[in-house]
Amino acid sequence: MTSAPNRKTTAPSVLALSGGIGGAKLDLGLYHVLKPWELAVAANTGDDFEHLGLTICPDLDTIMYTLSGTSDEVRGWGRQGETWACLSQLKEIGGSSWFGLGDKDLAVHLYRTELLRQGKPLGEITGNLFASFGIKAQVMPMADQPVGTIVHTTDGRDLPFQRYFVEERCAPGVRGFTYQDAETATPPTALLAMIRGGNLRAIVICPSNPFVSINPILSIPGIREALAASKTPIVAVSPLIGGAAVKGPLAKMLAEMGLPASNRSIADQYKGLLTGMIIDKTDGDDANNQLEMPVLAVNTLMNSLEDRKRLAQDVLEFADRLGE
Repeated sequence: MTSAPNRKTTAPSVLALSGGIGGAKLDLGLYHVLKPWELAVAANTGDDFEHLGLTICPDLDTIMYTLSGTSDEVRGWGRQGETWACLSQLKEIGGSSWFGLGDKDLAVHLYRTELLRQGKPLGEITGNLFASFGIKAQVMPMADQPVGTIVHTTDGRDLPFQRYFVEERCAPGVRGFTYQDAETATPPTALLAMIRGGNLRAIVICPSNPFVSINPILSIPGIREALAASKTPIVAVSPLIGGAAVKGPLAKMLAEMGLPASNRSIADQYKGLLTGMIIDKTDGDDANNQLEMPVLAVNTLMNSLEDRKRLAQDVLEFADRLGE
């Protein structure tokens, strides 16, 4: 493995673009194999929405709970040891209960919403929250301004992502996506400086759904352009294994939009950005037959912390080779 370039010891050396559950797993692996402060994460906020008067940031919170070791590994989302007294009472009195908010989780949303109403930017609030959970990585939202992922369904509706994903359980057919108000949003100054600075060892696109987790980040003006111009190795980890998503509706979405559930379809979403791609070893033939870039085929399934650390190490070693 090549040595990383010289840099300040407290500066990030790896930038990850990440959605929630799948992305957070790789974020955790990187957090463990790097020094904690060497990891920076640009997180999707296209899933954010207002519920019961509170600003909910599902992917930011999933990453926060995962990196802090407080996530519920059994359920796959939310907090360990969560209680549901507020939600139960809400159901009893006839309130809106389609989105499950636990009592511990509510404290985070109350804190965030109060500071937003005071005029604090989301990036600053996020930094404070992650620090309060003892996280040393630099995690930032893709923008301070609200951007909403809209799912255009085959029955003619335009659904905010959480309505599609949680309330309707991904049942409607999908014909496309838009990222509402992305054109007027501003990326974090620190994020663009990091991409343009030339001091990163690697930029990692996590195994998240490209349509609802990564493309919202790339839709923010300046981010895709900065990545395309970067000399840092950019490696994407495919979220597909054998044509199926480990979790979530990605394969269903691809089929409904007339696209094959393949690593080629994932790579096409990041056209002009990638230096290389990591795919699962079960899809090894894709390296020769479908993908026109350097490809590494390894075990990408992350069931345990050791799996996450191993994949993170594979990503970094591959990026180092690509950067030689």
